[in-house]
Amino acid sequence: MIFSNILIYFVIVPLLTLGGLALCSNKGVKAVRAVAVTGASVLVMLAIYLVAYFLQARAAGDTSEMLLQSKVTWYAPLNIELALGIDGVSVVMILLSAFIVFAGVFASWKMDPLPKQFFLWFFLLSTGVFGFFISIDLFTMFMFYEVALIPMYLLIGVWGSGDKNYSAMKLTLMLMGGSALLMLGIIGIYFHSSPEGQPLTMNILEIAQNNAIPHEWQYYLFPLTFVGFGILGAMFPFHTWSPDGHASAPTAVSMLHAGVLMKLGGYGCFRIAIYLMPFAATEIGWIFLTLTGISIVYGAFSACVQTDLKYINAYSSVSHCGMVLFAILMFNQTAMTGAVLQMLSHGLMTALFFALIGMIYGRTHTRDIREMGGLMQIMPYLGVGYVIAGLASLGLPGLSGFAAEMTIFFGSFEHTDTFRRVLTIVATTSIVITAVYILRVVGKLLFGAVQNEHHKELTDAVWFERLSTVTLILGVAAIGCFPNFFAEIIRYSFDPVVEALKAVGM
Repeated sequence: MIFSNILIYFVIVPLLTLGGLALCSNKGVKAVRAVAVTGASVLVMLAIYLVAYFLQARAAGDTSEMLLQSKVTWYAPLNIELALGIDGVSVVMILLSAFIVFAGVFASWKMDPLPKQFFLWFFLLSTGVFGFFISIDLFTMFMFYEVALIPMYLLIGVWGSGDKNYSAMKLTLMLMGGSALLMLGIIGIYFHSSPEGQPLTMNILEIAQNNAIPHEWQYYLFPLTFVGFGILGAMFPFHTWSPDGHASAPTAVSMLHAGVLMKLGGYGCFRIAIYLMPFAATEIGWIFLTLTGISIVYGAFSACVQTDLKYINAYSSVSHCGMVLFAILMFNQTAMTGAVLQMLSHGLMTALFFALIGMIYGRTHTRDIREMGGLMQIMPYLGVGYVIAGLASLGLPGLSGFAAEMTIFFGSFEHTDTFRRVLTIVATTSIVITAVYILRVVGKLLFGAVQNEHHKELTDAVWFERLSTVTLILGVAAIGCFPNFFAEIIRYSFDPVVEALKAVGM
């Protein structure tokens, strides 16, 4: 019975939250907040319980590729199933998502107008995210992927700022374009999912076990799936939707979008493109490795020339998400571990950045660093929070960015291949570039001269803002201080992928 599986409740809880929100009055702001906080809190508790269960199962010697597997047939003629299962990567992504949803609710405490409708779309997006991470059926994954993308248009178009209609439309069109490529790739995988004469399947584990996708077809299907997911991961040159989308999105949407939604791209590239088509990955992966290397350096340089706080963080996200895809394409255990740590690190760090930027903007009514200065003496809590996020971004030891980036670069340099080593050396220059723009912004924004006398009258963070940011700061510190805890969770997740790559001669 699928309802005895805890995983299904990561979909049921957001749906129940949607139902509770729908019953609230449009004017009942307190009730809306109570329902949203309750739903987010239950998700956090479920995620913590899932981590404890997973660790206990691994300690007991269960090294299965996927735990908590269950399935129910949805559409028998195409063998489509609601198939659930998790490995270490899924577990940490669910944990990340739960904490960012929780922080996002408090970052949106004063959302206006239409708070009820905002949280309805916010939790629908969350439903898609959780459903994607627990699915091991291609059709189910794609369905939840679309559920996660569709609310973005309204969340930005209605509650955003600036040129929000343009940004929402650009984001939607580009991501839907990626979905179209992804759908073609999934259809192609399905029709080559089993040896001739055997039933076709959408189950990822069965497709990998069958290993029936012809090499000549992999040359076509791998780019479709990798680019389809890579667009959401802001891979160069398909990244242009990201800065505009982030700049116009409301605070909590930017947090969830950059912190979690973009991780669907890296997760999908790892789980589907590389795992199911290892031959094409090893043969033509160098093309995408080059593009991701460009993303890393280009994103960092672009952040250097921005003056809008959100654009700075958006281009920084292009660089940091590029590292995720870059590490995945290195095809070894160390680099892939670094990729997942980077997804965790960037998710928390960029959510913290966007939360703080939203709080600063709500007080100063500007995001232009040329119009701000001396905020550390005016709002010290927000200033310290921004410094912590900045230090994590530039890779200060003891914070999440250091553990993730060092693991990526050490793993990438393990290769004896000259091409990959040269790309790794080029990619490491982003560390220096990141330090330049982070220290420049911190110096100007927090420690420079006060540019506007009215800013001296501004107040610091209030309780719900502090709760949101403290949650994220603790996460950033936890990864930085205890990276091995998270590395142990994902330890066995890459074995099947690495073995598949070895089988084709990587």
